[in-house]
Amino acid sequence: MTENEIGEALIGCAISVHSGLGPGLLESAYEGCLCHELGKRSIPFRRQVTLPVHYDGIQIDSGYRLDILLDEKVVVEIKAVDKLINLHRAQLLTYLKLGNFKLGYLLNFNTLRMRDGIVRLVNGLDD
Repeated sequence: MTENEIGEALIGCAISVHSGLGPGLLESAYEGCLCHELGKRSIPFRRQVTLPVHYDGIQIDSGYRLDILLDEKVVVEIKAVDKLINLHRAQLLTYLKLGNFKLGYLLNFNTLRMRDGIVRLVNGLDD
């Protein structure tokens, strides 16, 4: 699957989870349920993937973790906050750059409609 195809499938999974649970839960609950949906659709993923920082020719294991990495291509950062802020977008964009990934999604499940909680960010992806 291409990054864009993975992203489309992810959005469907996120909408299914949000429809079933609604807003108001912890990020970890949404993460677990989203991974269940991804598994049902046979989308390969890894949870809580360590992301090292490379600086000045050395690797620093700083404890950064991607919430979900889909098919080793698409980064998913899950939130359950009142409002996404620019820092959330900057965090995801930094993860994309550090891991040399081309596509990432911020999913904020604390919204009345899931589509209002989806942010798609690219890092050199050809749409």
